[in-house]
Amino acid sequence: MSAILPPSDRLWWKQPLDRVEGTWILIAFIWCMIMFAMMVGWHIYGKQNLSTETYKTTREMYTAKTQAMVDKYTVRTETDRKIPVVHPPAGSDVYLIARLWDWWPVLELEKDKTYRLHLTSMDYNHGFSLQPVNINIQVVPGYEHVVKVTPNQSGIFSIVCNEYCGIGHANMAGRIYVK
Repeated sequence: MSAILPPSDRLWWKQPLDRVEGTWILIAFIWCMIMFAMMVGWHIYGKQNLSTETYKTTREMYTAKTQAMVDKYTVRTETDRKIPVVHPPAGSDVYLIARLWDWWPVLELEKDKTYRLHLTSMDYNHGFSLQPVNINIQVVPGYEHVVKVTPNQSGIFSIVCNEYCGIGHANMAGRIYVK
């Protein structure tokens, strides 16, 4: 039989399996199972992946929750656009809005205290990338993503949009202060 010519029996799946082929299929299957187990194990024990809760929401509902937090916990404003800086108590729900082309409001959190960070987008897909810690979350309109965060170091952290969202994408940055 030649590799150039088609086989005389066109029903190749009815041919008996060669021992070498069976061995390679078995090796590939075992390797797939090992990789699958490693993904699950890495998620549980690797402490690299965030476990998020996701809920459907509307722009109006989320905006109302965020505005209530801003009205209650604003401590000052920043920049010429008067962006509020909020300092919520430890253990509380913290809301952050992504929209063309900014993150609103600026957050001021306490070191070693746990918060529930809520994220949503008002317009397009945005990427929440917390630098320099490299936390990445896809922020999608109509969905509220909730992540438990416990800042373990003080400093100023930048929020960068890592999902292209238009001409002002390069300027879409926010801040989180950890005291």
